[in-house]
Amino acid sequence: MSGTVLPDVYRADVEILWDYHDLHHAIRRTDVGIGLGSHDLGVATFAAELYQKGMFPRIVFTGANAPTTIERFPRGEAVHYRDHAVALGVPAAAILVEPEATNTGQNIEFTRRLLADRGIAVRSATLISRPYQQRRAYSTAEKLWPELEIVCVSRPLPLDEYIASIGDVKRVIDMLVGDTQRVMVYPGRGFATPQDMPAEVEAAYRRLVEAGFTTRLVP
Repeated sequence: MSGTVLPDVYRADVEILWDYHDLHHAIRRTDVGIGLGSHDLGVATFAAELYQKGMFPRIVFTGANAPTTIERFPRGEAVHYRDHAVALGVPAAAILVEPEATNTGQNIEFTRRLLADRGIAVRSATLISRPYQQRRAYSTAEKLWPELEIVCVSRPLPLDEYIASIGDVKRVIDMLVGDTQRVMVYPGRGFATPQDMPAEVEAAYRRLVEAGFTTRLVP
């Protein structure tokens, strides 16, 4: 499969997973915005928009590289996110960069450490992630930083527009399936808090796995 058009045969199941991962948190003012690194530059775009609306006084961009991002962001995800946000008008002084994290748990842990090392006390944070990463990001932060009040949001694009922005429908489905699996298995590994999963969500996930969308599954 290639291109940016979601085939009708998969649409219903993809939409079920897409809706499941959207937590529908209301955006409100918090102490810091945390942009989670990935291949999706829209995370930095939305972080900049929220900063400019006064939703938080500073941003931490966190992320080194993954195999899926090294070519696009050779200096690291967080560094490229910062440069993008600055180009959109965010003052460089309002941005901190955490350039070492290689997974979501490290995004949270290393950001917490960076803020503590800078003497910046935070009681609340807005996590900005890819749309299908919201539930996993929230459950990871809830596990690793339980006293933090968390708002978890993503750039508000409809599914088809998001696929077009990424430019690869198979990548989006693979990542969506992979994140769903992580929500299922990571609590048992101590990485995240348990999340309710309706039967229809698990069934949609199973069908997409059977259809071959497996490149982002963990052992």
